[in-house]
Amino acid sequence: MAITLAQGIALAVMAIIVGVDFWLEALFIFRPIIVCTLTGIILGNVPLGLMAGGLTELAFAGLTPAGGTQPPNPVLAGVMTTVIAYTTGKDPATAIGLALPFSFLMQYIILFYYSSFSLFMKKADKYAEEADGKSLARLNMLTTGIVAITYGVVVFLCAYVAQDAMQSLVKAMPEWLTHGFEIAGGILPAVGFGMLLKVMLKGEFVPYLILGFVIASFVPFSNLLPVAVVGMALALIVFNNERNNKKMAVASSAAFEGEGDDENEGI
Repeated sequence: MAITLAQGIALAVMAIIVGVDFWLEALFIFRPIIVCTLTGIILGNVPLGLMAGGLTELAFAGLTPAGGTQPPNPVLAGVMTTVIAYTTGKDPATAIGLALPFSFLMQYIILFYYSSFSLFMKKADKYAEEADGKSLARLNMLTTGIVAITYGVVVFLCAYVAQDAMQSLVKAMPEWLTHGFEIAGGILPAVGFGMLLKVMLKGEFVPYLILGFVIASFVPFSNLLPVAVVGMALALIVFNNERNNKKMAVASSAAFEGEGDDENEGI
């Protein structure tokens, strides 16, 4: 299916908004699960956007910016995964692998801006010394505006202008290469989730991980909502146990202090 000019412009506007959010890290609407869903809404295929968003979010779950380092760009990954799946008819798992070059492209552009924007620091320091808040705000708005326009232009060129070339490229790919992208796209969510677990997982939570894995793998159900409900129940159990333990510790400490006071009064 082809993307119309109006849809291309709408995607560019959406990319500007979520791109600024990614630059400022304010509302976190730049996450792939949101970006893919919004892209699906614009393209008129919400189920495709939701499916692509779930897979891409898992793939990017453990990739977060830290200081000056930049992971592959989640905005372009989300937009282009949905766009490629929509225009070429490929499943979202294959589209993830095909969308990675666009994600890397935006990653390098952002890294270039990180370096080049250092040229503005001299003026920023000067405005700060002079307590010129208006000029400092204008300077920040200028750099943010450059990033925003870049997101819009890149998404418009990749999603609308280059769609025919992209479709031709995908159709010209041999079956073994397309299948390779499909396998890579299927593995990426597991890799992303594994990277997230490496940071977040604690030894005492391993039994819950095993329990969730068994439920998700061997209990037949039509969607993941039951697993989410079980996870919420387990989280509430852990939360209530920790809260009760804290209350018991406080009560025990208060009782111990009270006994100490009585002994001191007796002396």
